[in-house]
Amino acid sequence: MKVLLKKDVAGQGKAGTVIEVSDGYGRNFLIPRGLAVPADAESINAARIRKDAQSHKLKMQRERAKELASEVSKLTVKVYAKAGENGRLFGSVTNQEIADALKAQYDIEIDKKKIRIEEPIRQVGIVTVTAHMFENESAKFKVEVLAK
Repeated sequence: MKVLLKKDVAGQGKAGTVIEVSDGYGRNFLIPRGLAVPADAESINAARIRKDAQSHKLKMQRERAKELASEVSKLTVKVYAKAGENGRLFGSVTNQEIADALKAQYDIEIDKKKIRIEEPIRQVGIVTVTAHMFENESAKFKVEVLAK
């Protein structure tokens, strides 16, 4: 019996694949538990359409990430922090502060978890920071730390 897997099944395959299983295993285990449906032309076509739509969505996300990365790379974000003499900060500039500054100054929203700082920013000045956009796409931009 041929079935189309709706979910990943250990030892059988991933969701969206058509596999050949014994009649009893398909009828008594996979289909009643919602793990698979009988593989007819309609279900196979629906799975193919879903897969095409998902790959298109992924492609669009990748393109959007590239556009955003090229846009962000040109920016210099200004972050204000309390500083003492010699330009030393009281504390350090965090990912959250950088993300908030990006949102306030350029209306670009990047999750704080995707902003990577090499080492803590504890001095007034310009620092290069990396933002992970999507899969292998990253953008480096400058953060200018200014004293309040």
